[in-house]
Amino acid sequence: MGWSGIVVLGLVVGCAGWWLHPLRRAARHGFALAAVAGVLGAVLAKAVGRATGLFYDGEVLEWPLCTALALVFVGACVALRARQR
Repeated sequence: MGWSGIVVLGLVVGCAGWWLHPLRRAARHGFALAAVAGVLGAVLAKAVGRATGLFYDGEVLEWPLCTALALVFVGACVALRARQR
Protein backbone atom coordinates (compact mmCIF):
# COMPACT_ATOMS: atom_id res chain seq x y z
CA MET A 1 0.00 0.00 0.00
CA GLY A 2 1.45 3.34 -1.01
CA TRP A 3 1.18 6.70 0.67
CA SER A 4 -2.09 7.48 -1.08
CA GLY A 5 -3.59 4.32 0.42
CA ILE A 6 -2.41 5.38 3.86
CA VAL A 7 -4.08 8.77 3.46
CA VAL A 8 -7.36 7.15 2.39
CA LEU A 9 -7.13 4.68 5.28
CA GLY A 10 -6.53 7.56 7.72
CA LEU A 11 -9.49 9.51 6.37
CA VAL A 12 -11.80 6.52 6.62
CA VAL A 13 -10.66 5.68 10.15
CA GLY A 14 -10.91 9.35 11.15
CA CYS A 15 -14.47 9.71 9.89
CA ALA A 16 -15.63 6.38 11.29
CA GLY A 17 -13.87 6.97 14.61
CA TRP A 18 -15.51 10.36 15.02
CA TRP A 19 -18.92 8.96 14.13
CA LEU A 20 -18.62 6.03 16.56
CA HIS A 21 -17.05 7.94 19.47
CA PRO A 22 -19.45 8.39 22.40
CA LEU A 23 -18.30 11.97 23.05
CA ARG A 24 -18.76 13.20 19.48
CA ARG A 25 -21.82 15.27 20.37
CA ALA A 26 -19.84 17.17 22.99
CA ALA A 27 -16.94 17.68 20.57
CA ARG A 28 -18.75 19.91 18.12
CA HIS A 29 -16.97 20.88 14.94
CA GLY A 30 -14.40 18.17 15.57
CA PHE A 31 -15.06 16.22 12.37
CA ALA A 32 -12.24 17.79 10.35
CA LEU A 33 -9.89 17.54 13.30
CA ALA A 34 -10.70 13.83 13.67
CA ALA A 35 -10.05 13.23 9.96
CA VAL A 36 -6.69 14.99 10.18
CA ALA A 37 -5.81 13.03 13.33
CA GLY A 38 -6.64 9.77 11.54
CA VAL A 39 -4.40 10.64 8.61
CA LEU A 40 -1.62 11.78 10.93
CA GLY A 41 -1.79 8.58 12.97
CA ALA A 42 -1.72 6.34 9.90
CA VAL A 43 1.16 8.26 8.30
CA LEU A 44 3.14 8.22 11.53
CA ALA A 45 2.64 4.47 11.94
CA LYS A 46 3.80 3.81 8.38
CA ALA A 47 6.85 6.06 8.73
CA VAL A 48 7.92 4.56 12.05
CA GLY A 49 7.28 1.00 10.86
CA ARG A 50 9.38 1.50 7.76
CA ALA A 51 12.16 3.37 9.61
CA THR A 52 12.50 0.63 12.22
CA GLY A 53 12.24 -2.19 9.68
CA LEU A 54 9.11 -3.60 11.32
CA PHE A 55 7.40 -3.87 7.94
CA TYR A 56 7.85 -2.82 4.33
CA ASP A 57 5.41 -1.60 1.71
CA GLY A 58 2.48 -3.96 1.30
CA GLU A 59 3.18 -6.35 4.15
CA VAL A 60 0.28 -7.72 6.19
CA LEU A 61 1.36 -6.05 9.45
CA GLU A 62 1.17 -2.59 7.88
CA TRP A 63 -2.64 -2.42 7.66
CA PRO A 64 -3.55 -3.27 11.26
CA LEU A 65 -0.82 -1.12 12.78
CA CYS A 66 -1.71 1.93 10.71
CA THR A 67 -5.39 1.43 11.46
CA ALA A 68 -4.82 0.96 15.19
CA LEU A 69 -2.62 4.03 15.61
CA ALA A 70 -5.01 6.15 13.55
CA LEU A 71 -7.90 4.99 15.74
CA VAL A 72 -5.95 5.84 18.91
CA PHE A 73 -5.18 9.32 17.56
CA VAL A 74 -8.84 9.91 16.64
CA GLY A 75 -10.09 8.68 20.00
CA ALA A 76 -7.70 10.91 21.90
CA CYS A 77 -8.44 13.87 19.64
CA VAL A 78 -12.23 13.63 20.02
CA ALA A 79 -11.99 13.07 23.77
CA LEU A 80 -9.72 16.09 24.23
CA ARG A 81 -11.94 18.23 22.01
CA ALA A 82 -14.98 17.26 24.12
CA ARG A 83 -13.20 18.22 27.33
CA GLN A 84 -12.33 21.69 26.01
CA ARG A 85 -16.00 22.63 25.75
